[in-house]
Amino acid sequence: MGNQEVENAKKVLKENGYFVENLWSINDVKGRYNCNDDQAQKVLDKALTNEATMEQIWFAIDDIAYDEGFELID
Repeated sequence: MGNQEVENAKKVLKENGYFVENLWSINDVKGRYNCNDDQAQKVLDKALTNEATMEQIWFAIDDIAYDEGFELID
């Protein structure tokens, strides 16, 4: 997939409410570790979907929304 295709895909996602400014790629992993594409994808999957990561993201969302004065929906 070329760079323009990636940018087009990000545009479609952003238009549909997704945050796309911080995306991770297998190249991020492969730039630090000697592994193949499948191994790098597995690392990303485990790193980005583990409970600690998800809890930290929700904590940050709640903290920033509170600072912005947003009312929590019950």
